[in-house]
Amino acid sequence: MRLALIAIGRKMPGWIAEGFGEYRKRLPPHLDLDLVELDAGRGSSPADVRRDEGGKLLAKIPDGARVIALDGRGTPWRTEDVAERLENWQMDGRTVALLVGGANGLDDAVLAAAEQRWSLGPLTLPHMLVRVLLAEQLYRAWTVTTGHPYHK
Repeated sequence: MRLALIAIGRKMPGWIAEGFGEYRKRLPPHLDLDLVELDAGRGSSPADVRRDEGGKLLAKIPDGARVIALDGRGTPWRTEDVAERLENWQMDGRTVALLVGGANGLDDAVLAAAEQRWSLGPLTLPHMLVRVLLAEQLYRAWTVTTGHPYHK
């Protein structure tokens, strides 16, 4: 199954790439986690930037993918919820596209395209850090589904 993390922002600090890479390599081969990095948007206002970034994100969603928007106003998922969803996603077989916006958040068009909106909690997080948190939570969810001791 393919997991596509599609995120606004390039040239992330080394520790972000290292953290993401660490959890990515821990995932089993049948859970292929790809990172698609996109340039930040341009515009004269935050709404214009969101709209520009939204178009870029939507253009990179693989055909037929299940779209999950990472949004602070979405539903928080416990690790066990992520594990259950991961199992269902694997049974479904569709690519899962996880969309992470830039510093101004996600455009309404992206939110409308999402089948689900996932909140990582009430904290405001740097959008680049979300990559590491997502990779870790996907790995943790997989360990829950397999009985691996990591989740203790």
